[in-house]
Amino acid sequence: MARKKIEPNISYDDQRSCYYVYMDYGTDERGTRIRRYKTFSSLQQARKALRDFHAERALNENVTPQKLTLEEWLQYWMKEVIGPNRAVTTLYGYQKIIENHLGPVLGDVPIQKLTPRHLQEYYTLLLRDKGLSPNTVRRHHDLLSAALHAAVRHDILLRSPTERVEPPRTVQPEIGYYGPSELKELYFLVQDTWLEVIVKLAGSLGLRREEICGLRWDCVDFQQRKIHICQARTAAGAVIVEKETKTRASTRALYMTDELYFLLKRERARQAENRLRLGEKWKDSGLVAVDRNGKPYSPNAVSLAFTRFIRKNHLPKLTLHGLRHTFATVASAQGAPLFDIGRALGHSTPSTTGRIYTHLLDHTHASTLGLVADALK
Repeated sequence: MARKKIEPNISYDDQRSCYYVYMDYGTDERGTRIRRYKTFSSLQQARKALRDFHAERALNENVTPQKLTLEEWLQYWMKEVIGPNRAVTTLYGYQKIIENHLGPVLGDVPIQKLTPRHLQEYYTLLLRDKGLSPNTVRRHHDLLSAALHAAVRHDILLRSPTERVEPPRTVQPEIGYYGPSELKELYFLVQDTWLEVIVKLAGSLGLRREEICGLRWDCVDFQQRKIHICQARTAAGAVIVEKETKTRASTRALYMTDELYFLLKRERARQAENRLRLGEKWKDSGLVAVDRNGKPYSPNAVSLAFTRFIRKNHLPKLTLHGLRHTFATVASAQGAPLFDIGRALGHSTPSTTGRIYTHLLDHTHASTLGLVADALK
C-alpha cells in the first residue's frame, strides 16, 4: 500500500513522496461527515498544519468547506439577508451591479477561494477598462464588503477579503448651482410652464426630486402655510416606487412664501378645472406634480425635461438636483446659519450639510475672517 499512517491524522505516500494531513470538520446539516485532505512535502509542515487546524477548531474559527460560488452567495444575501430590510431602489441598484459586473467577472469564483487579489484586480478592471468612476467602483466595494461580512457572520468565511484591499477613494463631485441673478432668470423663463411648480419647489425650498414627485395635496397646509415633507416617489428601473423620506430628518415641515403659496393655489385650481373637464378620465392620484390628465410625472422624466429646458434656453448648465444646491448657496449668501440650512434640506446633522456643501463653509470662513479683520481696524 502506497499510503501509510505514521501519526494520528497524518499518513505518508511513498510513491508520491508527500505527507497527507486528514482534517475532520465534523458533519454538515444532513449529518454527513466532512473530511478534507491536504498534502505537504515534509513531516514538519504536516504537523504544523495539523496543529494550526486543531487550534482553530478549539477557537471555533473553522468554517466548513463549501462549493458555494460568490454569485450564489450574493443572490442568497440579496433575497434572505437584506431583502426584507432594504428599500426597493437600493435592492435594484445592488442587483444591477451583480448582473452587469460582479456576476460576469467574479460570479463563478468559490466564495471560500475569493482573495484580496481577486477584488483588487476587479476594481482595476472597472476603473481602467470599463471607465467607471472611483465613486461608482466604491459602491461595488461597499456591496462586496457588506455581503462578505455577512458570510463571516454565517460561518462561511473566517474573514472578509475586503478587509485587505485598497478600494478607490471617493471623490466629492463638483456641485453645480446658480447664484441669485441666474435663479431669477430661470424663474422668469419657467413661468406658466408645467415645470414651474417643480422648479420653484426645488429652488425655493431645496426639495429633492423624489420629494417633489411624492408631494401630496393633503400635505400642503394652506391655512398654516406649511408643506409637510413625509414621503418620496422614485424610480427603480421602469418601476415607480412610493416610499418614506430618505431619513427621519428628511420628514419635515417647511414654510410657504407668498410666491409658493399663490403658485400652489393656482396649480390646485388648474387641476380642479381639469378634473371637472375630464370627469372619469382624470387620474386622481392626490399628487401635486401631475400632467393635464392627472397622471403623475415620472421622476426621471422630470429631470430630463428640466435638462432640456436649460439647454433650450441657453442657460448655464444645471441639473434639477442642482437647484437644491442653489437653495443652500443662496440661503448661505443671505446669512442663514448652516444648521438652519441643513434642517430645511432634511439633513440629519450639520456635519452632513458641511460635508456636501463645502463651498458654504468657505463662504462662512471668509466672512468670519472679514469680521475679525474689521474688528482690528
